[in-house]
Amino acid sequence: MALNGLPEQGDAAASGPTLEKLLSVMGAGALELCVAPRGQGVVVEGVTVLDSLEPGLSPGHVLLAVGVDPQSAAAVDVVRDAAASGTVAVVFGQGRSGRSPDALRAAAEDAGTALLFRTAWFGWTALVGALRAGLVLSGVAADPAVAAVTLGDLNGLADAVSVLVGGAVTIEDVESRVLAYSSTKEDVDELRRLTILGRRVPEWRVSAMQEAGFFRALWGTGDVIHRPAHGDNPERLVVAVRAGGEVLGSIWVAAAGTPLAPHAPDALRSAARVAAAHLVHHRSYRSHARLVDDAARALLDGRGSADMLAERAGLPVHGHCAVLAVRPGASRDGDGTGQLRGLLAVHCGAYDHKSVVLPVDQGALVLLGALHQDRQRAVEQVARLGKSLVLQVTGAFGPGAKIGLGMVVEGLADLPESRRSADLALRALLTRGQDRVVAFASEVAETVALNQIMDALTGLALAPETPVARLVAFDAGPGGGTMVQTLRAYLDHFGHVPATARALGVHPNSLRHRISRLTEVSGLDLRSPDARLLAQLQLRLLDRGGREA
Repeated sequence: MALNGLPEQGDAAASGPTLEKLLSVMGAGALELCVAPRGQGVVVEGVTVLDSLEPGLSPGHVLLAVGVDPQSAAAVDVVRDAAASGTVAVVFGQGRSGRSPDALRAAAEDAGTALLFRTAWFGWTALVGALRAGLVLSGVAADPAVAAVTLGDLNGLADAVSVLVGGAVTIEDVESRVLAYSSTKEDVDELRRLTILGRRVPEWRVSAMQEAGFFRALWGTGDVIHRPAHGDNPERLVVAVRAGGEVLGSIWVAAAGTPLAPHAPDALRSAARVAAAHLVHHRSYRSHARLVDDAARALLDGRGSADMLAERAGLPVHGHCAVLAVRPGASRDGDGTGQLRGLLAVHCGAYDHKSVVLPVDQGALVLLGALHQDRQRAVEQVARLGKSLVLQVTGAFGPGAKIGLGMVVEGLADLPESRRSADLALRALLTRGQDRVVAFASEVAETVALNQIMDALTGLALAPETPVARLVAFDAGPGGGTMVQTLRAYLDHFGHVPATARALGVHPNSLRHRISRLTEVSGLDLRSPDARLLAQLQLRLLDRGGREA
């Protein structure tokens, strides 16, 4: 089944896309190159899916060996037959071992055919579409400013298009989710602001456009659609981004303070052709991002490789690095994971930090690499970033954000140790309440140590009939209910009656009567340091739901 996707015009049609260009457009997340005996400059003329009922192969094509086990003898035969027919590359799925068989590699080298493997995260159907789009996109001419944008840098592309058209640009996928947006110093309209903050077009707006048939018109035409200004909404231009017959997304332009440039529609048409390559790359990169996540998570869990993370994330293996443990406020809902991750990644980039943001339960971990070579300067970088990030997280998710700063370590292999210290610091901050929001474990060492003690005591069978146990039993009976609360307040205020009375909202004389009754019921000797210590520990165990006796 041949799936040709050749450009139809210009020099690109004459020369044809090369394997190198195709892999560049695809990105690292879709295909892994094993060997290319004739180099990556060979011209690719199309894509063919192996069909046992139609074994004829097409010269110059990339052959997708769907369903063929790369460990089998049949795989070697496929490579040899493909080379004899002029196929330039053969793609296999990942084998059970995840490694390329030596016999298959040797056969490809002898035959002169490139050997590639589909990554585990990229399905065959998606791969066919991406390869077909990549063939179409090779050699597309573009404005120099747009062409100079690094492949996959969607925010850079948005900025470049914004300069060309003279407006504020948003790049969206087919589900109206925001992939990138241009920076602008002009005031933006409310719809654009809501779209960027929510990382997608508001649902009410999407519904209205669907009912009006707007998306049918957008995906069905290859031209720019103009939406005149209406009320507080400025004029807008929008164009679909497509490649190989598949719609990949859209580019929106909104007037920002001044009218759009007269040539804006032509510039937007050209930009859409270039954007297709970026969106194809973005699709592949999403799979690559999952590989980065897996490498980071494996390393932090003590089962991964520092070299693997360095290769996938572009972080140096050696050099100062650290982990930050981030917990947003309680108002964060379940849909905020992507927003939190994007906020942290963008802010780290603004500080010129190389980072990996890893979502975890109730928050995220930020892995920072390539910190200053001077250790003290590196520590200061982490502290400064933490203070800045907590303000950003608080602004986006509401009060209650906390960030535990991990110790600065010497290389990626030591990041698990930094992660542990960051988790300890975060837990201490959550225990302390509102007095601190960012700290290293060393800055909250007392709380860290107390948490460790409580962990050791939790579940420990203590002697029965302790004073606190008696108070708990008394409160559970008729006429009880305030003894444990009174003791906790009294000890928290170091036995100071006026302060304790104010905290409980009672008269000091009433409090003295309660304390007298408390000691009578429990047998607690408030003059004994050991008795007070045991009571404090048991009260803390009660707070965390542990055993009280």
